[in-house]
Amino acid sequence: MLDKLLDHFSGELYYQDNAHHRALKNVYATDASVYQEQPLAVAIPKTVDDLRNLISFAYEQEITLIPRAAGTSLAGQVVGSGIVTDISKHFTKVLEVNQQEQWVRVQPGVIRDDLNAHLKEYGLMFGPETSTSSRAMIGGMIGNNSCGLHSIIWGATRDNLLEVKGFLADGSEAIFGALTKEEFYNKCRLPTAEGKIYQAIEKLLSEPENQEAIQKGFPKKNITRRNTGYALDYVLDMLAFEGTKPFNMCKLIAGSEGTLFFVTEAKLKLLPLPPKEPGMVAIHTNSIHEALLANLIALRHQCSSSELVDDFILEFTKTNIEQSKNRFFIEGEPKAILMVEFFDDTVTGLLEKANTLIEDLKKAGLGYAYPVLLGDDSKKAWELRKAGLGLLRNLPGDTQCVNLIEDCAVDTADLPSYIAELETLLKNHGVRYSMYAHAGAGELHVEPMINLKTKAGKGLFRTILQETSALVKKYNGSLSGEHGDGRLRGEFIPFMMGDKNYALFKQIKNIFDPKGIFNRGKIVDTPPMNEFLRYQPDQAQPHIATTLDFSAQEGILHLAEKCSGSGDCRKTHITGGTMCPSYMATRSERDTTRARANMLRHFYTGTLASEGEKVSMEQVKDVLDLCLSCKGCKSECPSSVDVGKMKAEFTQQYYDTHGIPLRSRLISDFTKQMKLASLAPWGYNLIFGTASLRQLANNMVGFHPKRTMPKLYTTTLREWWKKQKANKSNQTSNGIVYLFCDEFTNYNDVEIGQKLILLLQRLGYQVEIPQHLESARTYLSKGLVKKAKEIAIQNVEVLSKIVTSNAPIIGIEPSAILTLRDEYLDLVPNELKKAAVHLASCTWLFDEWFANEIDKGNIRKEAFTTEKKLIKLHGHCHQKALSSLTFTKKALSLPANYELHLIPSGCCGMAGSFGYEKEHYDVSMQIGELVLFPTVRKQPEDVIIAAPGTSCRHQIKDGTGRIALHPAEILYNALL
Repeated sequence: MLDKLLDHFSGELYYQDNAHHRALKNVYATDASVYQEQPLAVAIPKTVDDLRNLISFAYEQEITLIPRAAGTSLAGQVVGSGIVTDISKHFTKVLEVNQQEQWVRVQPGVIRDDLNAHLKEYGLMFGPETSTSSRAMIGGMIGNNSCGLHSIIWGATRDNLLEVKGFLADGSEAIFGALTKEEFYNKCRLPTAEGKIYQAIEKLLSEPENQEAIQKGFPKKNITRRNTGYALDYVLDMLAFEGTKPFNMCKLIAGSEGTLFFVTEAKLKLLPLPPKEPGMVAIHTNSIHEALLANLIALRHQCSSSELVDDFILEFTKTNIEQSKNRFFIEGEPKAILMVEFFDDTVTGLLEKANTLIEDLKKAGLGYAYPVLLGDDSKKAWELRKAGLGLLRNLPGDTQCVNLIEDCAVDTADLPSYIAELETLLKNHGVRYSMYAHAGAGELHVEPMINLKTKAGKGLFRTILQETSALVKKYNGSLSGEHGDGRLRGEFIPFMMGDKNYALFKQIKNIFDPKGIFNRGKIVDTPPMNEFLRYQPDQAQPHIATTLDFSAQEGILHLAEKCSGSGDCRKTHITGGTMCPSYMATRSERDTTRARANMLRHFYTGTLASEGEKVSMEQVKDVLDLCLSCKGCKSECPSSVDVGKMKAEFTQQYYDTHGIPLRSRLISDFTKQMKLASLAPWGYNLIFGTASLRQLANNMVGFHPKRTMPKLYTTTLREWWKKQKANKSNQTSNGIVYLFCDEFTNYNDVEIGQKLILLLQRLGYQVEIPQHLESARTYLSKGLVKKAKEIAIQNVEVLSKIVTSNAPIIGIEPSAILTLRDEYLDLVPNELKKAAVHLASCTWLFDEWFANEIDKGNIRKEAFTTEKKLIKLHGHCHQKALSSLTFTKKALSLPANYELHLIPSGCCGMAGSFGYEKEHYDVSMQIGELVLFPTVRKQPEDVIIAAPGTSCRHQIKDGTGRIALHPAEILYNALL
């Protein structure tokens, strides 16, 4: 049946019964909710014509289309058995900016933060700001009527939506925008599908009985986050129905979750950029109730936002690599922090607003600490707040925070009482919970902790929503605020809004979409809210034997299950960050960390839960293919879902079943290859220095013919060091430093090793190279974990006995030396854990060690030149994930007139052998072209390009022709 569509579809369509297509369908079986259902097919349209043809096909066949943007819906809006239609890859253009009239026209796949980066030069911005704004797309924001941190001053998406263009269910195109009363009635006279919609809406909402039901049944109008059902109260308050506002159908489209209309363009109202000085009062309180009373005072001070973070989330920030850096402002152990933000044109004005609030809080006896954060410090605090949903997935065990009653909104004046009753409700069920987010808008995200893997948990899931619905109705609140009804809360709409209003919602759906073409089963006619969940209740959990130690994560399956689907891995190069480089290049959902984690979860649970379908190793391998093992997810994923670690383990298991490919053996045996080649380095260099011979050799092993190879040095670093040591006095003033002679430095980057040794000797250190094996990085990169384990055991046994805090071991290549701090801890057996921990504590990147020695006063700027130099630094992925570029910046800024700028790049794209491999070369270069290559090409010749990683330096050379230097080389060259 779907074969017919291919003749009229230029995009991608996945529906066939093969490993690749099945893998894609499994990737789209989930979103950020608890639901899971395999779609009939996945369509990734490239053009508007593709969408038109797809909708016409669905209309003829009566198949439902599920519009999907970033896929971060919490109520299951983009999960279903129809054709998932992903607009996030190709519908990403900003079409028009009108600076004078302050509006922008965009396609639905434009990301909110990327849009605002584009608008910054115009002095404008799009206001609604969800916590997922680094990946939330305009289409999804329209679907959910997203609000965000600053909704109390900037409004919801509906408030900022001027016009939508797109398709009706029959495939006809329509534009919905503001109409005068006369224009509205002219629309009603049209003999088209669009005209019939206007006629039916006019007739339906002109009836006094329906108007009365809407006026009585909808939430309080002063609750800005009211999004239960369809926004008929907004429609009623428009010019055509004796209201005060022009009639605009797009106000109904906003919040309709893709069930009425398929948006292809949106015209958005823009706002001037806020005053340049942002600041925050972080009110520390001893209870949630105290924080909510403080919230009422904060709102009287005309703040721009008021957001709550509870102690449950704050506790998880202590152990998250990224968020632990953002805890700098926290004093003591608050039960909750209320983050109240102000804007002003001056710091003086900002501080006046903050201090006035603090005075009133103290008079009221609310709060015990009130740190005031300015500029970038306030941004860091907001990052901590935004990480809430992902951080909550770090809870051990099967009882986890669930999205269930997180979207309920009440009047802010009612919020303290409502939350107090809700806490009693949850405690009566013996349920723990977390609360955070939008206190200023009357909507706290309340996350109860339930074990959905049991029948009892599945029942409790429903009971809590049912009882909370009654509580919300008591306060005349909204069950859905900004996350939508979807398939989670749709079942309770008749209770919340009344049967009459629910009947109106069904009529609205029928008016727009009589065949249920658009996102069937959402908002109306939804299945029971506790069906199609990710887990089969009381299903036996498999025991999965692993070579790497996953005990800290409660096993590899639990680590995969920690993925909340929040989509932090869908960042773009505009937003910044390292995770996930292949997604940044391809913009394909299958290449996200989320997709990889979900496929591993499907595989290790044995079935795709809602379908009973076995997920094969080939499907998992297919989705893991473009993972560069950059480790970005280890630090940037708020749930710390370490896909690189899981990929290495899965690949070993795959090899155990299918055997090890020749190329993987050759790459992993890099040290053996180089040791053999070093017997005649001239011969190796002749082959790989001659284009025709290199291309032939590359083709033989599956490398791309355009990729150059690193040359061999005339000697190894170990051999040079032995000769140099024999002729060198051991008199030192600063003690001993052990150098880890990694496999790359020993054979290819010998000159860097030489300069580092000479640098340290000149600075008064004795450098020793102990006897040890290679790092095992090449084996880990290709998934040969068992061999890596053998190497790790021997290295830990040897090195742990000689290194101390006063005689540490340092390394040149980040990917190699950081293995001692990262994977070795998970590779060695229990009896060596203590030794591995000791070794890790004494292991440093050269940059880290050098910066620490500066702080101790052992290395001083007087030893270096005063010549002026500008350095542009690209950091290694592992360094960004497991360490920090701050150390490199401090080291390279030591010479008096050296100025260092960080290149805002993520991964370089090489990632060890990844960029060499024929099938990965194009993606590798695409990654480099995002930020790194263009930035390097712009630099004058006298600017130094710095890159600690050997792969990064080689990628820069191949991609730009520029030679990048290791920090050790730069500092050696700077010696007086």
